[in-house]
Amino acid sequence: MKVDDNLVARLAHLSRLEFGAEESVKMKSDFEKILDFVDKLDQVDTKGVDPLVYMSNEINVLRVDQVKGEVSQKDALKNAGGKDTDYIRVPKVIKK
Repeated sequence: MKVDDNLVARLAHLSRLEFGAEESVKMKSDFEKILDFVDKLDQVDTKGVDPLVYMSNEINVLRVDQVKGEVSQKDALKNAGGKDTDYIRVPKVIKK
């Protein structure tokens, strides 16, 4: 694959990035290095090699959740910045 200015501009547009002239040249060089590395990996003989599914053979050891130190509704409302009868009011974060 050939990396040219049009490809860099298209990738910048798709990723919503803006590059100056110097940055565009550097990105073009970086993309070429990445593609050269992938080409080298493509030349490696992987016949008989099982695909890597996990990075290690370690197994997660999970523990049972235990409730410690509960806060009553009354205490929680006492420390709330804003409240509405029995509930804590929080600022709206999703606007329609």
